[in-house]
Amino acid sequence: MAIKELGLKKSFTLLELMVVIVILGVLAALGLRQYQETVRRSRAAEARQIIAQLRSQCAGIYMAEKDTANCTAGNLRLNTAASCIADMIPGGQCCSTHFFSYAVSGEGGDDITFTATRCTSGGKEPQGLTNYNIILEVNFATGTDTWSGELW
Repeated sequence: MAIKELGLKKSFTLLELMVVIVILGVLAALGLRQYQETVRRSRAAEARQIIAQLRSQCAGIYMAEKDTANCTAGNLRLNTAASCIADMIPGGQCCSTHFFSYAVSGEGGDDITFTATRCTSGGKEPQGLTNYNIILEVNFATGTDTWSGELW
């Protein structure tokens, strides 16, 4: 006898559909979390790149003067199309073209610290949900760089 003659139809049961939906939901949740982490790390690359530019300029100042006292926001310029980056350094303000705000601190001598802070408002969209820092501490006398903070 054919299936049509018995009145039976080929189809999925509700239980089978629910199992498939649950599996897809779990896979989507895991994939979304991994995607968000990857995006977050890629945005942190901006901070590392800009801090590297600042460090390079301070190294030049230190080599010429044997002191980091002049590694200040007023003396540092970045090779970037965004003109507001120089204004971000002293005030730690967020600029709409960047994901991070930047600060340079030090008392002179051999040591200097560069800090990038994730913008939660005023920065490039989408904003970060929480502030976190990426920090580079440099001692030019010993040639040591110490990265710390989140996602460095």
